[in-house]
Amino acid sequence: MVKKLNNETDLLKLENQLCFLLYAGSREMTKKYKPLLDELGVTYPQYLVLLLLWEHKTLTVKELGHELYLDSGTLTPMLKRMEQNQIIKRERSIEDERSVLISLTAEGCSLKEKAKDIPIEIFHLSGKKEDEFKALKESLLQLLNQLTNT
Repeated sequence: MVKKLNNETDLLKLENQLCFLLYAGSREMTKKYKPLLDELGVTYPQYLVLLLLWEHKTLTVKELGHELYLDSGTLTPMLKRMEQNQIIKRERSIEDERSVLISLTAEGCSLKEKAKDIPIEIFHLSGKKEDEFKALKESLLQLLNQLTNT
């Protein structure tokens, strides 16, 4: 719990750093996903790619990077591993050969059925009521939007 900030020393306490709470919370959340994703044979960042492809079918590397807040230097090696594991396929766009299209293979599509209960599991692990969960997501989205627009 963040104590009232009453002097400069308090500002530099770890417990008063929003960034630390987000960092530690993110690490702990990712740990909760790990056993669920191990059953699918994917990492957490790969799962995020799958979520987007299950929704949109095909996206460019640039679009994936934009949606995931990742640069192509981080995204490309991950996509290559996913292609080697036959989860996705990468193809140059016919309209613009500089653009690489990412889509699911049959294996990637089949993982959707195996993943369908993961969001429910995470909701239960959060210990939040549905309205609290939605409010937390909304608050984090507002923070993300504020940080990306400044």
